[in-house]
Amino acid sequence: MTPTITAFKQSPDRGRGLARDMRVRWALEEVGQPYDVRLVSFREMKEPAHLALHPFGQIPTYEEGDLALFESGAIVFHIAQRHAGLLPDDANARARAISWMFAALNTVEPPLVDREIAMREERDKSWYEARLRIVEDRARKPLGELSIRLGDAEWLDGAFNAGDLLMAAVLFRSKGSGILDEYPNLSAYVARGEARPAFKRAFDAQLAVFTAASSG
Repeated sequence: MTPTITAFKQSPDRGRGLARDMRVRWALEEVGQPYDVRLVSFREMKEPAHLALHPFGQIPTYEEGDLALFESGAIVFHIAQRHAGLLPDDANARARAISWMFAALNTVEPPLVDREIAMREERDKSWYEARLRIVEDRARKPLGELSIRLGDAEWLDGAFNAGDLLMAAVLFRSKGSGILDEYPNLSAYVARGEARPAFKRAFDAQLAVFTAASSG
Protein backbone atom coordinates (compact mmCIF):
# COMPACT_ATOMS: atom_id res chain seq x y z
CA MET A 1 0.00 0.00 0.00
CA THR A 2 1.33 3.41 -0.97
CA PRO A 3 1.57 5.76 2.04
CA THR A 4 0.33 9.34 1.88
CA ILE A 5 2.09 12.21 3.60
CA THR A 6 0.94 15.78 4.06
CA ALA A 7 2.93 18.89 3.20
CA PHE A 8 2.40 22.64 2.99
CA LYS A 9 0.40 23.80 -0.01
CA GLN A 10 2.33 27.08 0.25
CA SER A 11 5.47 26.47 2.27
CA PRO A 12 6.86 29.43 4.24
CA ASP A 13 10.38 28.23 3.47
CA ARG A 14 9.91 29.01 -0.25
CA GLY A 15 11.06 25.57 -1.34
CA ARG A 16 14.39 25.59 0.49
CA GLY A 17 13.87 22.13 1.99
CA LEU A 18 13.34 23.35 5.55
CA ALA A 19 9.78 22.12 6.12
CA ARG A 20 9.71 18.91 8.12
CA ASP A 21 8.04 16.83 5.43
CA MET A 22 11.51 16.96 3.84
CA ARG A 23 12.78 14.46 6.41
CA VAL A 24 9.97 12.06 5.68
CA ARG A 25 10.39 12.42 1.92
CA TRP A 26 14.13 11.76 2.32
CA ALA A 27 13.54 8.62 4.37
CA LEU A 28 11.02 7.27 1.87
CA GLU A 29 13.41 7.99 -0.99
CA GLU A 30 16.28 6.26 0.84
CA VAL A 31 14.29 3.03 1.19
CA GLY A 32 12.76 3.23 -2.28
CA GLN A 33 9.17 3.47 -1.08
CA PRO A 34 6.80 5.33 -3.44
CA TYR A 35 4.47 7.76 -1.69
CA ASP A 36 1.67 10.18 -2.36
CA VAL A 37 1.52 13.75 -1.06
CA ARG A 38 -1.59 15.62 -0.01
CA LEU A 39 -1.01 19.36 0.14
CA VAL A 40 -2.82 21.27 2.87
CA SER A 41 -3.33 24.99 3.38
CA PHE A 42 -2.81 26.71 6.73
CA ARG A 43 -6.58 26.91 7.09
CA GLU A 44 -7.03 23.21 6.37
CA MET A 45 -4.35 22.35 8.95
CA LYS A 46 -6.61 23.70 11.69
CA GLU A 47 -9.77 21.94 10.51
CA PRO A 48 -11.14 18.75 12.17
CA ALA A 49 -10.10 16.42 9.35
CA HIS A 50 -6.43 17.34 9.69
CA LEU A 51 -6.53 17.66 13.47
CA ALA A 52 -7.71 14.04 13.58
CA LEU A 53 -4.37 13.14 12.00
CA HIS A 54 -2.19 15.69 13.78
CA PRO A 55 -3.61 16.99 17.07
CA PHE A 56 -1.33 20.06 16.94
CA GLY A 57 -2.39 21.07 13.45
CA GLN A 58 1.01 20.78 11.80
CA ILE A 59 2.69 18.82 9.02
CA PRO A 60 3.79 16.22 8.15
CA THR A 61 1.40 13.36 8.75
CA TYR A 62 1.67 9.83 7.42
CA GLU A 63 -1.19 7.54 6.48
CA GLU A 64 -0.91 3.92 5.42
CA GLY A 65 -4.05 1.83 5.54
CA ASP A 66 -5.57 2.27 8.98
CA LEU A 67 -2.33 3.67 10.42
CA ALA A 68 -2.00 7.42 10.89
CA LEU A 69 1.15 8.97 12.36
CA PHE A 70 2.34 12.49 13.15
CA GLU A 71 5.72 13.99 14.17
CA SER A 72 8.50 13.71 11.61
CA GLY A 73 10.82 11.76 13.91
CA ALA A 74 8.19 9.15 14.68
CA ILE A 75 7.37 8.81 10.98
CA VAL A 76 11.03 8.39 10.01
CA PHE A 77 11.43 5.81 12.78
CA HIS A 78 8.43 3.88 11.46
CA ILE A 79 9.81 3.95 7.92
CA ALA A 80 13.22 2.81 9.15
CA GLN A 81 11.69 -0.08 11.08
CA ARG A 82 9.43 -1.12 8.23
CA HIS A 83 12.00 -1.02 5.43
CA ALA A 84 15.60 -2.15 5.12
CA GLY A 85 18.36 0.39 4.67
CA LEU A 86 18.01 2.95 7.45
CA LEU A 87 18.72 0.88 10.57
CA PRO A 88 21.64 -1.54 11.01
CA ASP A 89 21.01 -5.26 11.36
CA ASP A 90 23.29 -5.55 14.39
CA ALA A 91 21.21 -5.00 17.52
CA ASN A 92 23.75 -2.75 19.28
CA ALA A 93 24.40 -0.65 16.19
CA ARG A 94 20.64 -0.37 15.69
CA ALA A 95 20.19 0.90 19.24
CA ARG A 96 22.96 3.46 18.76
CA ALA A 97 21.34 4.70 15.53
CA ILE A 98 18.07 5.20 17.39
CA SER A 99 19.93 7.11 20.10
CA TRP A 100 21.28 9.49 17.46
CA MET A 101 17.76 9.95 16.09
CA PHE A 102 16.59 11.10 19.52
CA ALA A 103 19.70 13.25 19.99
CA ALA A 104 19.06 15.07 16.72
CA LEU A 105 15.50 16.00 17.66
CA ASN A 106 15.78 16.42 21.44
CA THR A 107 19.28 17.85 21.98
CA VAL A 108 20.53 19.50 18.79
CA GLU A 109 17.38 20.86 17.15
CA PRO A 110 15.63 22.81 19.97
CA PRO A 111 18.36 25.45 20.53
CA LEU A 112 18.81 25.85 16.78
CA VAL A 113 15.10 26.47 16.37
CA ASP A 114 15.17 28.96 19.27
CA ARG A 115 17.98 30.82 17.51
CA GLU A 116 16.08 30.77 14.23
CA ILE A 117 12.94 32.17 15.87
CA ALA A 118 14.90 34.90 17.63
CA MET A 119 16.59 35.97 14.40
CA ARG A 120 13.32 35.98 12.48
CA GLU A 121 10.84 37.40 14.97
CA GLU A 122 12.72 39.37 17.63
CA ARG A 123 15.05 41.67 15.69
CA ASP A 124 12.95 44.72 16.52
CA LYS A 125 13.11 44.15 20.27
CA SER A 126 15.34 46.29 22.47
CA TRP A 127 16.80 43.18 24.06
CA TYR A 128 17.47 41.37 20.78
CA GLU A 129 21.29 41.48 20.86
CA ALA A 130 21.46 40.12 24.42
CA ARG A 131 18.86 37.47 23.61
CA LEU A 132 20.74 36.42 20.47
CA ARG A 133 23.98 35.92 22.40
CA ILE A 134 22.17 33.66 24.85
CA VAL A 135 20.47 31.49 22.22
CA GLU A 136 23.65 31.27 20.15
CA ASP A 137 25.64 30.09 23.17
CA ARG A 138 22.96 27.47 23.83
CA ALA A 139 23.14 26.31 20.22
CA ARG A 140 26.93 26.18 20.16
CA LYS A 141 27.13 23.80 23.12
CA PRO A 142 25.55 20.73 21.42
CA LEU A 143 27.10 21.69 18.08
CA GLY A 144 30.56 21.76 19.61
CA GLU A 145 30.02 18.45 21.34
CA LEU A 146 28.65 16.90 18.15
CA SER A 147 31.61 18.23 16.18
CA ILE A 148 34.04 16.60 18.62
CA ARG A 149 32.18 13.30 18.50
CA LEU A 150 31.99 13.23 14.70
CA GLY A 151 35.65 14.17 14.27
CA ASP A 152 36.93 13.11 10.86
CA ALA A 153 34.35 10.35 10.43
CA GLU A 154 32.03 10.32 7.46
CA TRP A 155 28.94 9.40 9.48
CA LEU A 156 28.10 9.21 13.18
CA ASP A 157 28.41 5.46 13.66
CA GLY A 158 29.76 3.62 10.66
CA ALA A 159 27.48 3.53 7.63
CA PHE A 160 24.80 6.14 6.96
CA ASN A 161 21.59 5.39 8.85
CA ALA A 162 18.43 7.04 10.19
CA GLY A 163 20.45 8.79 12.90
CA ASP A 164 22.48 10.57 10.24
CA LEU A 165 19.37 11.36 8.22
CA LEU A 166 17.70 13.20 11.07
CA MET A 167 20.90 14.83 12.32
CA ALA A 168 21.83 16.11 8.85
CA ALA A 169 18.25 17.30 8.31
CA VAL A 170 18.34 19.23 11.58
CA LEU A 171 21.69 20.83 10.79
CA PHE A 172 20.54 21.61 7.25
CA ARG A 173 18.00 24.05 8.70
CA SER A 174 20.90 26.23 9.94
CA LYS A 175 22.85 26.09 6.70
CA GLY A 176 23.67 29.60 5.55
CA SER A 177 22.92 31.17 8.94
CA GLY A 178 26.61 31.38 9.86
CA ILE A 179 26.68 29.16 12.92
CA LEU A 180 27.61 25.96 11.08
CA ASP A 181 30.59 27.72 9.52
CA GLU A 182 32.23 27.53 12.94
CA TYR A 183 32.31 23.73 12.63
CA PRO A 184 33.82 22.74 9.26
CA ASN A 185 33.35 19.02 9.87
CA LEU A 186 29.63 19.54 10.53
CA SER A 187 29.29 21.62 7.37
CA ALA A 188 31.00 18.82 5.43
CA TYR A 189 28.72 16.28 7.12
CA VAL A 190 25.62 18.16 5.95
CA ALA A 191 27.09 18.43 2.45
CA ARG A 192 27.52 14.64 2.36
CA GLY A 193 23.88 14.26 3.27
CA GLU A 194 22.83 16.71 0.56
CA ALA A 195 24.90 14.79 -1.99
CA ARG A 196 22.92 11.60 -1.47
CA PRO A 197 20.64 10.89 -4.46
CA ALA A 198 17.67 10.28 -2.12
CA PHE A 199 18.12 13.72 -0.55
CA LYS A 200 18.23 15.34 -3.97
CA ARG A 201 15.04 13.61 -5.06
CA ALA A 202 13.27 14.67 -1.87
CA PHE A 203 14.51 18.25 -2.17
CA ASP A 204 13.45 18.49 -5.80
CA ALA A 205 9.99 17.13 -4.95
CA GLN A 206 9.51 19.71 -2.22
CA LEU A 207 10.85 22.52 -4.41
CA ALA A 208 8.43 21.52 -7.19
CA VAL A 209 5.50 22.23 -4.85
CA PHE A 210 6.68 25.79 -4.25
CA THR A 211 7.43 26.32 -7.94
CA ALA A 212 3.96 25.14 -8.93
CA ALA A 213 2.30 27.31 -6.27
CA SER A 214 4.27 30.36 -7.38
CA SER A 215 3.50 29.91 -11.07
CA GLY A 216 -0.17 29.22 -10.33
